[in-house]
Amino acid sequence: MGRSRIGAGRKFPVLAARANQQTVIFNMNSRNKGKVGEREFAALLREHGYDARRGQQFSGSPDSPDVVSDALAWLHFEVKRVQNLNLTDACVQAEGDCGGKSWVVAHRRNHAPWLITMRAETFFNFLRGEFPPQGNAPVAQPPSRDDANTQQPTN
Repeated sequence: MGRSRIGAGRKFPVLAARANQQTVIFNMNSRNKGKVGEREFAALLREHGYDARRGQQFSGSPDSPDVVSDALAWLHFEVKRVQNLNLTDACVQAEGDCGGKSWVVAHRRNHAPWLITMRAETFFNFLRGEFPPQGNAPVAQPPSRDDANTQQPTN
């Protein structure tokens, strides 16, 4: 008789190796999805008139936000591109990494629009036009749609 695949302890190491391989693949795909999400959100900011790029990824600090925009340097962006987001955990992470800046969590699921989550106090300050100071630099205001579509006459 031939040897059984189940016998001699062979089944468990094979399954463990496969489980570890799947875990590594899952983590790698999750990390890549995060990078893609950060690039997507930076592109969305550029689409709306703000120069933006993916930030340097260190270990979560005010010096390494997910997305960087010189015009919006007073904001800390935490970007999440997942199907099942624990919003409370994402907000706690943003609060911990923001270094005293106002923070937003930009998040989106597959085939869904981007959503922004922030503290209600920050939201109401924005509605009143109260933006945090950014050193001596003027606070960037969004370009108006009319300005973008209007061409200056040439002489």
